[in-house]
Amino acid sequence: MKKLDKLILTSFWGPFVITMSVVVFVFLMRIMIFYIDDFVSKDLNVMDYAQLFFFFSLITVPTALPLAMLLSSLMAFGNLGEFFELTAIKSAGISVVRAMAPLFIVAVGISVFSFYFNDRVSPWANLKGYSLLYDIKTTKATLKIKEGIFYNDLPGYSIKVDEKLENGKMTGMVIYKHNSRSYEFGNTEIILADSGRMYSINENRYLVIELYNGTRYTDEQGSASSRPVYISSPAGTQTPYSNFNRQSFRHYRMTESLASFGMKRTDEGQFKYHEFMKNISDLTHTADSLRTSYQETKKNLVSGSQQYYSYNYREGTDKTIKPGKWIDSLVTRPVSDSLKKEILTNTKAASNSMLSYIKSQQDYLQTKLKDASKYELEKHHKYTQALSCLIMFLIGAPLGAIIKKGGFGVPVLVSILFFILLYVLTNQGDKWVKEGLVAVPVGAWMANTILFLTGMYFIDRARSDSRLFEKDVYQMFFKRIKSKWASRFGKRELITHN
Repeated sequence: MKKLDKLILTSFWGPFVITMSVVVFVFLMRIMIFYIDDFVSKDLNVMDYAQLFFFFSLITVPTALPLAMLLSSLMAFGNLGEFFELTAIKSAGISVVRAMAPLFIVAVGISVFSFYFNDRVSPWANLKGYSLLYDIKTTKATLKIKEGIFYNDLPGYSIKVDEKLENGKMTGMVIYKHNSRSYEFGNTEIILADSGRMYSINENRYLVIELYNGTRYTDEQGSASSRPVYISSPAGTQTPYSNFNRQSFRHYRMTESLASFGMKRTDEGQFKYHEFMKNISDLTHTADSLRTSYQETKKNLVSGSQQYYSYNYREGTDKTIKPGKWIDSLVTRPVSDSLKKEILTNTKAASNSMLSYIKSQQDYLQTKLKDASKYELEKHHKYTQALSCLIMFLIGAPLGAIIKKGGFGVPVLVSILFFILLYVLTNQGDKWVKEGLVAVPVGAWMANTILFLTGMYFIDRARSDSRLFEKDVYQMFFKRIKSKWASRFGKRELITHN
């Protein structure tokens, strides 16, 4: 390896590592802020959050690699240009393309790594991360009671307190305890207490409610059995017999399980249907299956619709009368009004059935085609996202040589602009594919094609030492235009005056 290659690689790897870390952190924080409401008041341990951050960090790597490649290559050549090292390289007879050669090899290697990561690691990280996120979102919030408001998240209870004191103590407690027959008879047990406190035991597995100086009211509908007893009234109606109990206490203690508040892991197989959870082989198999089902349904569409209309007159079970002169006699035969009404009714019913069949089959075919396009689009993105790392290098390196600005100022601004362009073009291509406006390869590769041509243009400008982004070039250009306009209008005024 030559000293020139070492110089360029040294100036590249530092910004690349820093940029990659910052970009992954930014994308991770964006995801965390988006789901912040699902994390608040959840009784989760540190390992749950660590696993979630780890999986989503892996998920953001394919997205962060192109931006890191663009910014670091732009900074590397921008620093070389800013400190006139690139000028010295050119004066030694070394072209800009030759100076880009070591980073081009690195960009190819990163693209290969990105492809392997997209095909192998990303589906696994998506499956693990989003299944864990779903479990966290469905986990109930920890017991958090507010003053003067009924708390109903504890199964079987509605709890209200007037005031919360220190050390978990509360005053003015009202507890409605529900049972399996509460929907039929209403609340059957009410507890009123002057004060009390709530705390958990056995590693937050059980909740203890201790009440002081209160009254417990119970309404046992009927006898002690589960079936209520009804009493006939003089009016002939039956009303359930109620047995009210009132019990005063100085100290009353209840223990309830908090199992419903813990996080329960869902079977990951329920999430494997999504295209983000599949590799290229699975995506190809699923897309081909959907395409085959689409073609078979389309092929059987005509034969399946024949049950909704008649085209032969059948006599008995076996004999079929073919169309002939007898049709003319049927046409000229007088038909009664009742028969006309019956014929029109049957015709309308058959038409409505046929129309309903066509609409349902149309919706089914569109769904199949849309799903197949979705899986094929994700398969193409495995390649386009990996190749975008190389394309971003083809944009960043010549731009750095043209701009000749290093650091995190101008390079960051330019990188963000091109990354937004990549994001917008990718989403627009995906939208056109899902709407059926363009073929899947066209929509998937549109962004990379446009940016590749842009990179080729910048490389050509860098080879010719273009001053594309220098302010004085455009100032001189506008001065020339201004002088031409001034001379032209000056001649016209002189001719008009003469």
